Amino acid sequence: MGFDVTRFQGDVDEELLCPICSEVLEDPLQAPSCEHAFCSGCINEWLSRQQTCPVDRQTITSSQLKPVPRILRSLLSKLYISCDNKPHGCASVVKLDALTSHLEECEFNPKRPVPCEQGCGLVVPKDELKDHNCLRELRTLIQNQSGKIAELQQELAENKYQLNEQKREIQLLKDFMRAMRISNPQMRAIADQMEQDEVARWASSLARARVTRWGGMISTPDAMLQAVIRRALSESGCPPHIIDQLMENAHERRWPPGLSTLETRQVMNRRHYESYVCKRVPGKQAVVVMACDNRHMNDDMLLDPGLVMIFAHGIE
Repeated sequence: MGFDVTRFQGDVDEELLCPICSEVLEDPLQAPSCEHAFCSGCINEWLSRQQTCPVDRQTITSSQLKPVPRILRSLLSKLYISCDNKPHGCASVVKLDALTSHLEECEFNPKRPVPCEQGCGLVVPKDELKDHNCLRELRTLIQNQSGKIAELQQELAENKYQLNEQKREIQLLKDFMRAMRISNPQMRAIADQMEQDEVARWASSLARARVTRWGGMISTPDAMLQAVIRRALSESGCPPHIIDQLMENAHERRWPPGLSTLETRQVMNRRHYESYVCKRVPGKQAVVVMACDNRHMNDDMLLDPGLVMIFAHGIE
C-alpha cells in the first residue's frame, strides 16, 4: 500500500499515484513493457492472483518487474509528508526520502525503543512501558534463554554423537588398513603413505611459530604438563597414531643427538636452532618440530615423525 495523499503538502501529480491503491507510490516498481508504476506491495499482491498489468492487461510476472526511473524516484523524494506520528502529537513535515530516518528518532513514535528505568535494563517500545513488569519480563527472558540453551545442548549432544560415530568408523577403517598392511606388502606401502599424508596435512594446518628464548625449553615436563599438551594436540586434529610418539619425544631422554646434552644444546648447536621450522601447539607455550617440515636439518637434529618442545616462555 502507498502513502495517504492527504498527508502531503500541496497537490501530488497523478503520475506519482499507484493505479491500484490510488495513493502515493511506496517502494515503486514498474512493468517491463508498458512501464506503468505501482507500489511494490500492491503489484506483487495483484500478480499473486492474476499475472497481467492492472492498467492495460499485458501479461507480466513478478520476476519481470524492475525499478522505476531515477527521475520518478527524484520526484517522489522531493514531496513533503507529515510524520506517521502526527496523531500522537508530532507536527514535523519532512521530505519523503527522509521519513524513515525521522521515524527512527521521532520522540512521538509510540514504538520507539526506550530503556526501562525501573532496574531491569530491558529496552521496550514506548507505548508498552506503562504496562511493563520487570519481574515478568525477566522471567520470560530467562525462560526463552533457557529454552535456547537446551536446544543448543541437544544440538551439541547430537553433533558429539555424530562425531564419535565418524571417529569410530575412521578407527575401524584404520584397523582394517592395518590388518591389510600386515598381510599385503602393497597395502602396507599405501597405508604408510596415507599416514604420512595425514601427518603432513595436520602439520601444514598449524601456525608457524618463532622461538625467541631457546633457553626456556623444559627438558623434563611433568605428567600434568604432558597431559595438557597431549590434549591440545588431540584437539588440534593431530593424527592419533603419532600423539604418543610426539609426547614421548618431548622428554630429553628421547631427544636426538644434537639436543641430547646440555653442552650440545647451549654451545654446539645453538646456532642451528633458528633453522628449525616450528609450528605452534594451539594455545600453549609449545611447538612441534616435524620431520616433514625440516628435511633441510641434519639428521642428528631430528626425530621421526617429530618432537614436541615445551617452553616456559619465549614463543611468538
